[in-house]
Amino acid sequence: MLNRSAPEARPTLALDETGIGLLDRLVKDKIRHRRKTLGQYLTKIAQLGGYLARATDPPPGNTVMWRGLSRMTDIKLGVTIGMQLVGN
Repeated sequence: MLNRSAPEARPTLALDETGIGLLDRLVKDKIRHRRKTLGQYLTKIAQLGGYLARATDPPPGNTVMWRGLSRMTDIKLGVTIGMQLVGN
């Protein structure tokens, strides 16, 4: 997974701007960081899939990441359709 090889990479390496904006609105940061990293956004995707992100929790697995990605895709589709219906 990309998080293991380059956790400090830019989030635009794996996500588009719409996905980054959605994750910023849906999942709040516990600690404010000046520079957002890919690892932080992957944790946000995992949290959409049910990951609790406690200090003692192991890294999220494939099932949790899959759930988070499918939920984010559904939300992104809803936002896209909503923007077309409203005309913005």
